[in-house]
Amino acid sequence: MNNRTQDFVTGTANLPPAYRARTERLPQRVDQVTRDWLTRTLQLRYAGLVVEEMEILEVISGHTTKVRVALELNEAGRAAGIPRQVCLKANWSGDPLSTQACVLEARFYHYFRDQLNVPAPVCYFADWDDGAQPQGLVIMEDLAGQGGHFGHSTRPISIEEARRALDGFAGLHAGLWGSPTLDQNQWLEMSMAPGTSDAALYQTLSKYMYINLENPQLRAVLPQWLLDDPERLGRGFERLVAHQRRETMPRCLIHGDAHLGNSFFRRDGSRIFMDFQLVTRAHPWRDLTYFLVGSLSIEDRRRAERELLQHYLERLDAHGAGGRLGFDKLWSEFQRWPMWGMVAWITNLDQWGQATLPSVERFYAAAADHDTLKLLEEG
Repeated sequence: MNNRTQDFVTGTANLPPAYRARTERLPQRVDQVTRDWLTRTLQLRYAGLVVEEMEILEVISGHTTKVRVALELNEAGRAAGIPRQVCLKANWSGDPLSTQACVLEARFYHYFRDQLNVPAPVCYFADWDDGAQPQGLVIMEDLAGQGGHFGHSTRPISIEEARRALDGFAGLHAGLWGSPTLDQNQWLEMSMAPGTSDAALYQTLSKYMYINLENPQLRAVLPQWLLDDPERLGRGFERLVAHQRRETMPRCLIHGDAHLGNSFFRRDGSRIFMDFQLVTRAHPWRDLTYFLVGSLSIEDRRRAERELLQHYLERLDAHGAGGRLGFDKLWSEFQRWPMWGMVAWITNLDQWGQATLPSVERFYAAAADHDTLKLLEEG
């Protein structure tokens, strides 16, 4: 049955021939993730594959749900290269706020993961439902079963680790820099455009700032201007939004949420990024500032930030995008964009999985070092 005639719209309506049309909705609950369902789903891409046995190893609940499973596959499944353990990721939390993020991530993995030089997990299947009950599903490699470790805000990385990670960002950014493909994929938001989720970051999350402003540990490291006039932060963020909207440089594809908690350090020393749930059409300095300021100790960031930005420009050249961005422009934006992290982390709650204090210290120290608020307020 052609699923364009269904009462829901599936991602496979627009997928290339490698995916056959799907005639059932993606699961809305974890208990619908069964061996038979997984067989039917993977057969949309891998003809003849059969999941003979499936064991759920772990269910990790959060904004989105990750289900780690061990599989016994038939010969067709093994020949397709599907490993014994995979991770299924979707919105099975019951929280509708996570739904569109899952749809966005599934679109990213389907359309861009294998077309770009991007440091991301290997994806075996990605699909989504639009319509009245949207859902996004990604089936990817099971990182937790491979050794290595996930990043965390409490563990800053070394200057050398940051240098290696910048090559991955350069590959991601260079791939579609100024490409008409970005505009053709209208599901990709343009960063900071009116009505977009990132432009509304402060308005959406500011209530959590007031919770954190009651925390004595945070108050001890925050600037006096914020304690005296918390809404000044919101006004500064609006200045950043206005500044970004005036930018005329061609855009590229960015990760959009490049903090340590969204990264994984493989045993071979390489770092990959996960949670492409805020991927957007934007400019590279948002990823770079958020990653470098949030990932390095304050001392290492002060010592190496200029050299690391220059290294990123050199890697852009190696990926075929040399000359599109100069150091002076990048440095100017790097001085302004700590504001994104200032808002993102003062509105983060520890129970969401990443410790707030270390990143608050790093971003507000960078803002003080670079006169971020003054630059934005003076235009």
